[in-house]
Amino acid sequence: MKNNVRIVNLEIGKPTVEQGLRRMNGELSTSRRMGCSAVKLIHGYGSSGQGGKLRISARQALEGMKKKGQIKDYLPGETFTIFETATLSAFSVAPALRKDPDLERYNNGITIVIL
Repeated sequence: MKNNVRIVNLEIGKPTVEQGLRRMNGELSTSRRMGCSAVKLIHGYGSSGQGGKLRISARQALEGMKKKGQIKDYLPGETFTIFETATLSAFSVAPALRKDPDLERYNNGITIVIL
């Protein structure tokens, strides 16, 4: 399953931030065991008036994971574009990202995690 990108929708069931973060951690572990090279997290962007708490918290957690070496990188959806060096680097690890429908859509409701 190498080079596959797994999609995980963290919004299902309208979880609390804590529930969403637990699910994110579990899904990242599962994806790593499955041999995935990347995970596309769908967390929303706060259009319901909640302010995007899950998005903000997930990205803060991912930044900590990156600093600890637990993930290689993460790409906010709004910078998931071929004009970003991080995106081009991600293509070498997960070539399937080149065909992702959110590429060039500046979607701040997603985050790509490079395992």
